[in-house]
Amino acid sequence: MLKIVLFAAIFAIAVQGYHPVEDLLEKTEHGGQIWAVIVAGSKSWYNYRHQSDVCHLYHLLTKKHGIPRQNVITLMYNDIAFNVENPRQGIIINALHGKDVYEGVMIDYMGRDVTPQNFLDILMGKHLSVGSGNTLKSGPKDTVLVNFVDHGAPGILGFPYDELHLANLTSVLNHMFNHNRYHQMFWYVEACYSGSMFKNLSPNMNMTVHTAANEEESSYACFYDNEIGVYLSDCWSVNWMNNTEQFLPNLAQETIEQQYKIVKEETELSHASIYGDLEYIFKEPISTFLGHAKAAAKPKPNSGRKITYRKTATPDVMLEYLKEKKGRMMAENSEEAERLDEEINYHIQTEGKVQEILKQISRQVTGSWKMVAVFSKSPQSIEHPECNRDVLSTFFRLCYKMQTHPYITKYLYRLTNLCNMYSSDKIVYAVLENCSHN
Repeated sequence: MLKIVLFAAIFAIAVQGYHPVEDLLEKTEHGGQIWAVIVAGSKSWYNYRHQSDVCHLYHLLTKKHGIPRQNVITLMYNDIAFNVENPRQGIIINALHGKDVYEGVMIDYMGRDVTPQNFLDILMGKHLSVGSGNTLKSGPKDTVLVNFVDHGAPGILGFPYDELHLANLTSVLNHMFNHNRYHQMFWYVEACYSGSMFKNLSPNMNMTVHTAANEEESSYACFYDNEIGVYLSDCWSVNWMNNTEQFLPNLAQETIEQQYKIVKEETELSHASIYGDLEYIFKEPISTFLGHAKAAAKPKPNSGRKITYRKTATPDVMLEYLKEKKGRMMAENSEEAERLDEEINYHIQTEGKVQEILKQISRQVTGSWKMVAVFSKSPQSIEHPECNRDVLSTFFRLCYKMQTHPYITKYLYRLTNLCNMYSSDKIVYAVLENCSHN
């Protein structure tokens, strides 16, 4: 028993962000430091790619780009490396090289500490009593990089058990700007509908955001690993990280604008987008936020793995994963295959049920089936973020959660559209009426 306790303590020290003291902090041209906050907002094996992307970036920043480890704050549920479904225990591989990216990653906040509130508190530099306690200590001379990877919906970024809403994020970003928490800030955001979080971002806040998708669409998973049965990366994320590695060790040779245009061209199906300051930060070299890379040989692709290049819309990945797993189990374990078949059928039926519930909510709010068709046509811009937050929070609480039913994110715009014409009280009441039985 004592050995188990000692091992747990050693493991916690190894991964929870207890960093060795660095010799020197990398300085920006303004005399400040580079800080980074990187977040994998999901959990569960089928979301493997999110933690793989974040681990990959962690090494890019700390090992290749020279950013001190204590300046990189990492939030990750940490249920992939030692997941029971992982045939290579303790290892997470990335899509670009097939190499282990888990070893050496210092995770500051894991498990139930990966929450929207902790993330927002970190951005504001507040002291946290959980995890490593590491927080963003940036000031008016510093540059800040934020990378967020997970599921999304109109006006929402997902976390393992909760959601980050546009209204809350906007408030914190305004606070950071007004309190001189940074000189410049740059975001990479991999999520469906990620553009909806930043469409109205002011160009005067010294902040630029590059997203995997615009306000109206899903992002996509890529690089399916046949051996472990999951996607290793998201298409847009692997494109921008691959682009960055192509310029090693001379990251000052490419600007934010140049990278955006290249990655936008390379990213198919979803429309990579950019928001905020498109004048000054747009012209900055990517090294301003990613660090100045150390001279090193570029890693060679690992050609030994059986990887299929295919693209799947993020909301559909879970069902595809279950179907693939059922196919493998049919020859190995018929009882498990039967259980998986029941789970698949449940989700297929639930997806249809969710669409019907949303129609009924729209009908109750608008009083007209013709108006239901109007509000169900396509996503509209989010004009009332507080209404969006109140309505979707109620739906998640009483109906279905996007974390356990990710396919519902394809239809949630039907609720958010209503906020542009009707009061949140009226919509919330309709949600209560139609979801209370679930």
